[in-house]
Amino acid sequence: MNIFNKDSTFNLANLVTFLNISVGVLAIYFINKHDFFTAIILAWLSGILDILDGKLARKYNLSTEFGVQIDSFSDFISFVIMPSFLLFYALSEKFTSIAQEIIIGLVFITYIILGLKRLVQFNIKAVAGEVNDSFEGVPVPLGAIFFWIFYLIFSYGIIDNVYTIGMLVLIVASTLNSKLKIPHP
Repeated sequence: MNIFNKDSTFNLANLVTFLNISVGVLAIYFINKHDFFTAIILAWLSGILDILDGKLARKYNLSTEFGVQIDSFSDFISFVIMPSFLLFYALSEKFTSIAQEIIIGLVFITYIILGLKRLVQFNIKAVAGEVNDSFEGVPVPLGAIFFWIFYLIFSYGIIDNVYTIGMLVLIVASTLNSKLKIPHP
């Protein structure tokens, strides 16, 4: 196995992406255990790995259609599913009724569906190895950063109303597939 072979499923860039997927799944495990601190550390590690896989792919000419696809799958786990679970589980500690749990659950399902839609549409337009100057709509890693902020403002009691946090989630969800231009880092 040559990790610098562009045609290898297990080239260096893809290995980093697979590691990112593993870290995202592990973070979900810790969220389920209500160990939010460990999950957040793993979430930030996912962010580092997401940046690293792209840089490695471009530096060593390892960009492929397969790499584009698994990178978006990784983004879905680490920046859509995992932050949604983190924030939902944090909010669940303040649910006062089953109706409230269902309503907030539907908010997060909406976010997850719109996050997936964004990633699929991105993949349809993406060309392996090319990087645009800007993103159209809010990229899911940026959406995840907003979720970490929402988690903090909820955890510290700055905003402790679950419906207010739910509305903030819907606002971010509405920007994922918008025409906003976000500069590429």
